[in-house]
Amino acid sequence: MSIQTPLGKVRGHGAAHTGTRHYWLQRLTAIALVPLTLWFVWAVVRYVGAPYEEVIAFFGHPVSAVAMLMFVLMALGHMLLGVQVVIEDYIRKEGSKIALLLLLNFVVLAIAITCVVAVLRMVVHS
Repeated sequence: MSIQTPLGKVRGHGAAHTGTRHYWLQRLTAIALVPLTLWFVWAVVRYVGAPYEEVIAFFGHPVSAVAMLMFVLMALGHMLLGVQVVIEDYIRKEGSKIALLLLLNFVVLAIAITCVVAVLRMVVHS
């Protein structure tokens, strides 16, 4: 017989022992996305219709480049966590679940690499 409370027994230990970490990562990425999304919307509104060179110069500035990379990577991380939960909860066949999780990780990684390269090219060309 244990003297631990039921909450103490399960805190941080879901079926895979990662439930709490996943939960907090999703919440932290959501919180980080609030100011980053506001910045991104401001940048889009500010530079709609602006000349190409002006936009490249803006995103070529180190602060703008870092903000853009943080926005993209946080959004992709948040999306990855959310879609992963949907796949794990609603796909019954283990083979399909593994295949979809692998595909999801590959697609997110490909998008992340593409975005990082695009932002770095703007930094180099500004």
